[in-house]
Amino acid sequence: MSNVVNHWINGSEFVSTSGRTSPVYDPALGIETKKVALANNAEIALAIKAAKDAFPEWRDTSLAKRQQIIFTFRELLS
Repeated sequence: MSNVVNHWINGSEFVSTSGRTSPVYDPALGIETKKVALANNAEIALAIKAAKDAFPEWRDTSLAKRQQIIFTFRELLS
């Protein structure tokens, strides 16, 4: 797995073109464990549009299903 955590937009991993990252620290150890990609304005607009488009379906998804989806993301990042 890459040391950089990319964006997740419209159901897919999205690699930022900004070239900028920010460190992610393990709070218990105080060491950098990964970097998170920082978005540019166009990528932010794309993410906002995708979120707005997806919201009606997400809103109508059961709590159990939403929880399952969130836990899947957590496993991908560990």
